[in-house]
This record gives sequence, C-alpha cells and structure tokens, in this order.
Amino acid sequence: MGEAIRERAAGPVPALLLIGAGALIGFTMLAVAIGRGEGVGLTQLPPAKALARLDFRAEDQADGSIALRDAASQKIVTWIRPAEDGFLRGTLRGLAQARQRDGLGREAPFSLTRYDDGRLDLADEATGRHVPLEAFGSTNAQAFARLLPGPGVPGAGEAEQGKPATETR
Repeated sequence: MGEAIRERAAGPVPALLLIGAGALIGFTMLAVAIGRGEGVGLTQLPPAKALARLDFRAEDQADGSIALRDAASQKIVTWIRPAEDGFLRGTLRGLAQARQRDGLGREAPFSLTRYDDGRLDLADEATGRHVPLEAFGSTNAQAFARLLPGPGVPGAGEAEQGKPATETR
C-alpha cells in the first residue's frame, strides 16, 4: 500500500493544481500592486512643521573643546568641554568623518530641527545624512534639544561650561 502512494506522489502533478497555484500567485501580486498604488491599508501622517531650526558649525579648539557656532550670526551657541557630552560629540564626529570620506570641507553647516510632532532631526545637507535623534532615547535627544530655543528645554541656547553668556545667540 505504501508503494502505491509513493508511485502516485512521484507521478505528474495534475494540470488543474498547477493552474490553481498560478492563479493564486497572480491574484496575490495583482492585489498587492493595486493596494500599493491606491494606498490601501497604509497609514500616512500629515507632514510635520518645523518649530525651531539651528544651522551651526562645529569648531575644534586647541584645548580639546568644541565650539558650536550659529552659522548666520557667528555667535557661540554652546561650548562642549573635553570628556563631556559624549553623545553630542560622537554624533558630530560621525557626521564630520562622513564629510571627510566624501572629500567635502567644513564650510556647510549642520542643521538641527525640532518638529511639531516632537521629532528632532540632525542633518548634514553636504552629505545628505539625517540623524533622527529621538531614536537614541530622550536623554541623548535632550543633549541636542537644549541647543534649540523652545518650551520645555531648560537653558536652551545658552552658553555653557563657564564660557561667557554674552556669546549666546
């Protein structure tokens, strides 16, 4: 009896079964194409509006600190002292290294934008890279959020680490 089943299974596949499988695959592909084209089942959020934006340049200092300077006014936004603000320092270093690999200079500023949906975006238009800062947690996002003026950000835009407050933007 086992041999009869094996012989039947090893035989040719019925044409009707192949036609049915092909029709199922074709229908599935058609349904996906129509769904994608018409936006069926997709959730689309309205575009967020920028609430605050800072275009800045990061300038390395001889003592190992970094001065973040407003690109428009040339005023110091904040100072990052050596061995402090590791996330901010590391993120900017990564963007600067990408510029170096691409053979780009330091002329173009970085931009930091706060949107009305709560997102923070650090962008380097020179390389086209964007860093969604909220993806790294609220503590790390706060390291950048304090650079922007706005509600709920204590000390936003103030010079820090003992540097003169007259150099704020």
